[in-house]
Amino acid sequence: MPHPPQPIDVVLPQVMQALAEQGAAVLQAPPGAGKTTRVPLAALDAPWCTGTILMLQPRRLATRGAALFMAGLRGEAVGDMVGYQTRLERHVGPRTRLQVITEGILTRRLQQDPALEGVSLVIFDEFHERNLQSDLGLALCLQARGLLREDLRVLVMSATLDVAPVARLMGDVPVIHSVGRRFPVDIRHLTPSRRGPVDLETLMTTTLRGVLTEEPGSVLAFLPGQREIERVAQALGSGNLPRDVGIHPLYGSLPPEAQQAAITPCPAGQRKVVLTTDIAETSLTIEGVRVVVDSGLARRPRFDPASGLTRLETVRISRASATQRSGRAGRLEPGVCLRLWTTGDEQAMPEHSPAEILEADLAPLALELARWGADAGELAWLDPPPPAALAQGRDLLQRLGALDEAGRLTAHGEAIAALGTHPRLAHLMLSGRRLGLETLACRLAALLEERDILGGLDGPAEADIYLRLEALEGRTVPGHRIHRGSRERVLQQARRFATAMARRPAPPATGPAPPPPREAAGLLLALAYPDRIGQRRSGAEARYRLSGGRGATFSRHESLSGNEWIVVPNLNGAGREARIFLAATLNREDLESHLGRLQERREQVVWDARVGAVAAQQDIRLGALTLETRPLPSPDPERIRTTLLEGIRDTGLACLPWNRESQGLRERVNFLHRTQGSPWPDLSDAALLQGLEHWLGPWLEGMNRLTHLQRLDLTAILRGSLGWPLPQDLDRLAPTHLTLPGGQRVRLDYGRGEVPVLAARLQWLFGLKETPRIAGGRVPLLVHVLSPAQRPVQITSDLAGFWSRTYPEVKKDLKGRYPKHAWPDDPLAETPARR
Repeated sequence: MPHPPQPIDVVLPQVMQALAEQGAAVLQAPPGAGKTTRVPLAALDAPWCTGTILMLQPRRLATRGAALFMAGLRGEAVGDMVGYQTRLERHVGPRTRLQVITEGILTRRLQQDPALEGVSLVIFDEFHERNLQSDLGLALCLQARGLLREDLRVLVMSATLDVAPVARLMGDVPVIHSVGRRFPVDIRHLTPSRRGPVDLETLMTTTLRGVLTEEPGSVLAFLPGQREIERVAQALGSGNLPRDVGIHPLYGSLPPEAQQAAITPCPAGQRKVVLTTDIAETSLTIEGVRVVVDSGLARRPRFDPASGLTRLETVRISRASATQRSGRAGRLEPGVCLRLWTTGDEQAMPEHSPAEILEADLAPLALELARWGADAGELAWLDPPPPAALAQGRDLLQRLGALDEAGRLTAHGEAIAALGTHPRLAHLMLSGRRLGLETLACRLAALLEERDILGGLDGPAEADIYLRLEALEGRTVPGHRIHRGSRERVLQQARRFATAMARRPAPPATGPAPPPPREAAGLLLALAYPDRIGQRRSGAEARYRLSGGRGATFSRHESLSGNEWIVVPNLNGAGREARIFLAATLNREDLESHLGRLQERREQVVWDARVGAVAAQQDIRLGALTLETRPLPSPDPERIRTTLLEGIRDTGLACLPWNRESQGLRERVNFLHRTQGSPWPDLSDAALLQGLEHWLGPWLEGMNRLTHLQRLDLTAILRGSLGWPLPQDLDRLAPTHLTLPGGQRVRLDYGRGEVPVLAARLQWLFGLKETPRIAGGRVPLLVHVLSPAQRPVQITSDLAGFWSRTYPEVKKDLKGRYPKHAWPDDPLAETPARR
């Protein structure tokens, strides 16, 4: 039967010519132009197309829908000339020449056959979504085309992509533009007066009720996720909708039959409201839809290299996505698109959504690159993978044993890649098989891959993953409700995993016997998530430190929250401490028995400020966690000495056994350093702390704590640090004492200021005509003249002036108070008393 005309038909000859002559092209065609179904069918009849066509789709629903539609246009059953393949389904027969596949399937085929023998054309449809697998698939195809298959043709198609960079990436290939959508769409924005603080579900419900009253035809409503879809569906169902209206949810985890019901045309006289995520944004025509209501939001996974965690975030869509969504309304007739944001809001929306490669967990990409045998820098990328995230992915693969220390793929890595799921989950299942726990491992992997099967009756479900395993066994879980549809999907996925595992040769069981089921679940999860093993923080029941260095906490008291050890496969990466969503209890002995390869024995010689001593210990660590600490039997003496010096430096010089003699020695040397410079060293606090290793280090043998320092003779140590002949010069230039005319030996004080002080009773100074000098006669002392009661009566560096000008007044003042003491008229002729 003849095909109805489509806007894309006008440019089909140009597309086929570009592919024939240059082997590659970029096609830009707005939504509704017909590119997804017209271009591959036209290519089947091209003279150069002698083999198979592979067309990539970003989603399973679009993959299945496109194949069914094209097979219907040819009047054939799917799986005849036109087939499709996803990770979960395969409808391909011996006559199939056009295969619609999800993006990951292409990567697997390229890894098995880099030349893609028998393939004439690879089409990347909806490339503007910039999924990680599509970016990788294009990079691998371009390298294969350059090295192995010059005749392999590549076509990139998109509605809203900035096509110039893609064309340059592919070698300046032709860019073909198609005309607009088939039917006009009336775009209407929310008015600022209606914006208000109304929550999304209420605004969407109110808008849909109005649309169903005012507009004919079916309605497609875009919401960020399943939770919002279920709430709006419940709100709509609780009111009086027109009798001709049915409500259909549409999201990725729905069973295929429920998805098909959402996109199947309504019976005559009926219409429907399809509540969808961005799964219906591209490559999907829902019969009868002429109205789109767009929330402007989507749920996107975002990987944080700093925490090693991926979290789902509700984000504002790009203007390109908004264009895609509005195009759903104009596929078959003129339509209407109601946007739940203002025209002002639209100006702040990004032009395009960021490429997934810039925000994703890159462990799967690192595995594919290692399997391909190339570094990321050897491939052509529209956006190169971020080095930090890629390095973190490689680090995880090494911990899982998928890569060796040189970054090469191991045999275990080959087995992980062959299972076609995330490396963590593949490692979990392969480890389970080795331990004789294959069924449990497949169920755990399915639970982690699919939506949670438990909900709480009065709040969130408990995090204990063992409750989910019991629910899979058909047991009731007190205080929880079981989502039956999710449970069946998990069991179905577990069976698929088990089938994939059965195709692999069974290795001999190794290692200790597996633990009981509850502990076994924790062990398997710990093997897959070695960076998410949690140790309870001291004194905190629900707070944990993870082996990856991050903090994690239960939002409330739970059965697991008092356990010393847990493993946390699912948590929210936002905030200082991530919130735990799924966890399992973990046996400490299992860590020793089964994760010994990841444990690190680290000898530590550290300063323990609490006890003022060097702690020499051996830590057994798993990432950031300390599993065990033992005393280090024979630590390196040099490390002990270095660490003790660090402790002295942190504590300060006050911890050393200073006395009057040693402190005086420092002050005398510092005086000469100030007045004479070199070769006299600086013995200030800062200089001594900086040079601890040189002047104090050699004297610390056999010491490891501050109390041992009391054995030190600092005077001898400091004197010994002065090079010859400085010790002899020191006593000559900066003597400790000065002998007065009466024979009194008075200590000089070098610590009061810049000039040393001679403090003596006035009567002792009789006969001392001039101020005494030191440092070879260059520095006069500062004389403190004391009364008989040892109180200063004069401070002077001019003793001769004191005798001539000040002494008569002092004598007059003090003679009456101290009559027993000598007060001669001529103190310079007086013989000082020795008392």
